[in-house]
Amino acid sequence: MRRFLLILAVIAVGSLGVVTAATAAGKGGAGGGAVPALVAPDASVTYLPAVGATGVNPAEPVTATVEDGTFEQVALTTGDGKPVAGGLNPERTVWTAGERLVYGTDYTWSGVAGGKDGVRVPVQGAFRTVEPTRTVRGVLNIGDGRTVGIAAPVEIQFNSHVEDRAAIEKQLSVQTSTPVEGSWGWLPDENGGSRVHWRPAEYWPAGTDVTVTAALYGVAYGGGQYGAADVSSTFRIGRAQIVKADTRSFRMVVERDGRQVASYPASYGLASDPNRNTRSGIHVVTEKFTDKRMTSAQYGYDVMEKWAVRMSNNGEFIHANPASAGAQGSSNVTHGCVNLSIANAKAYYDSALYGDPVEVTGTPVQLSSKDGDVWDWTLSYAAWQKLSAL
Repeated sequence: MRRFLLILAVIAVGSLGVVTAATAAGKGGAGGGAVPALVAPDASVTYLPAVGATGVNPAEPVTATVEDGTFEQVALTTGDGKPVAGGLNPERTVWTAGERLVYGTDYTWSGVAGGKDGVRVPVQGAFRTVEPTRTVRGVLNIGDGRTVGIAAPVEIQFNSHVEDRAAIEKQLSVQTSTPVEGSWGWLPDENGGSRVHWRPAEYWPAGTDVTVTAALYGVAYGGGQYGAADVSSTFRIGRAQIVKADTRSFRMVVERDGRQVASYPASYGLASDPNRNTRSGIHVVTEKFTDKRMTSAQYGYDVMEKWAVRMSNNGEFIHANPASAGAQGSSNVTHGCVNLSIANAKAYYDSALYGDPVEVTGTPVQLSSKDGDVWDWTLSYAAWQKLSAL
């Protein structure tokens, strides 16, 4: 028994001596060199989107990232070998695509990454972007560099009906040089597609610079439809010109920047016929014609009129009409238009901008959604906000 205990003691002392020697060597003592460093792990590459992914949104970020190493070479190509533009960060650890991908396309990674252990690993894998049942385009109504009136709505017209309006509206923005409160509102489909307008709570402040951005590419519209392209525009709000059209006064007054600049004798729609009443409410100038053919099967006329400014899409114009010259300034005899003399119509035509408001008062028939595509101002701002999808 005593011999067994002695053997155990010797083993314990020997083990302690080994531990002590190793510790001393680690301190650079008489035991020799330092403990060997840990071996660095191999480089590993991760991908966004993941390798093998399908139905990838082409507008999402695309990256390859290496850990414990650096990229020597990275490429992302389409199935036919076309390279995707992109570049590495300064540390050569992240490659990021510099352009958006294309719908319904296969993409393949290639290249090499070198690990800290000197081992090279391949950059490899593939994924496929989503293939829409249809791509839908949106078109802005106000082009870059235009100057428009203080009641101008911003419109995006889509070439198809869209279901997920909230997803679209989240991608829309209106930036202004001065603070302007406003809201998007979805109107009934027109021309075979959905449409959304943005209008301010009150008329635009004169001189405001406006930038509209619609980041629509890659947005899922519902039903397998996706946005075809982003659209944007930068434009300016011009002078504050308002037409005051009180049908009871038989005159049309033009105010500019708060000051009356013209008062023209006018004739409005025949009051005794509700179908011929000029509609009361805020109209918006949308088009101008030096010569415009006016027709009505109901009332049997087909004439060419000069200096015609459209103020609604129900057939209401401000235009010259020599045939009603005797009534201008004294009675209302028209089919709903505002008739002026040739000289006065030309003067107003020259001053009018898209988006100018025409405020008609004095008739029992109100402008409504039945009167055309720009009836934004027939609603209170609170009612307009309810047309938003958000």
